[in-house]
Amino acid sequence: MAKDGNKGAASFLPDRLDLDALRDAAAGCRGCDLYRNATATVFGEGPPGARFLLVGEQPGDQEDRQGAPFVGPAGRVLDRALAEAGIKRDEVYVTNAVKHFSFTLRGKRRIHQKPTAAEIDACRPWLTAELAVVEPEVVVVLGATAARSVLGPAFRVTKERGVPVPLGGRLAVATIHPSAVLRAPDRDATYAGFLADLQVAARTADGS
Repeated sequence: MAKDGNKGAASFLPDRLDLDALRDAAAGCRGCDLYRNATATVFGEGPPGARFLLVGEQPGDQEDRQGAPFVGPAGRVLDRALAEAGIKRDEVYVTNAVKHFSFTLRGKRRIHQKPTAAEIDACRPWLTAELAVVEPEVVVVLGATAARSVLGPAFRVTKERGVPVPLGGRLAVATIHPSAVLRAPDRDATYAGFLADLQVAARTADGS
């Protein structure tokens, strides 16, 4: 259950399941307390029928201000790696496990705070609906929070990354979140591993 006693996003889902209807409905979601301080709901973006659906953790500061996913520094890392992996950006739908920015204030700065298990669970109906509408061939899971939402709490990205696993009639490939590349002491090596995992996802979609 979410912190404020709400039971999550399920009651906010629209009757008509398409991306426009979902996005409009998500703007009014009060399924957990995160909406209270966030600037906006940051819903997924991309075409219905995208071959790849990428799931991150939550919006960051820039994503929250702009209302779009992966538009900050981590998004630039992701765009570069997708291009180098041979994954066309117009074949990708990007979203997050949690649709509102979770943060703590430090002076005037908003510092990222990892979503709680209750917040991840509260927001899962939106992600489930996105998967149902987009129907991707491959789901790319970016980081531990996304893995918990998509693949369950027992899944460990550190042990099982870069390996296709079954997910409801399709395949999922887990890897680190692109923000981990920015934090890494050895960015080149960390980026190379991230790219290798995306290349696995590309080959998986191609059936090899």
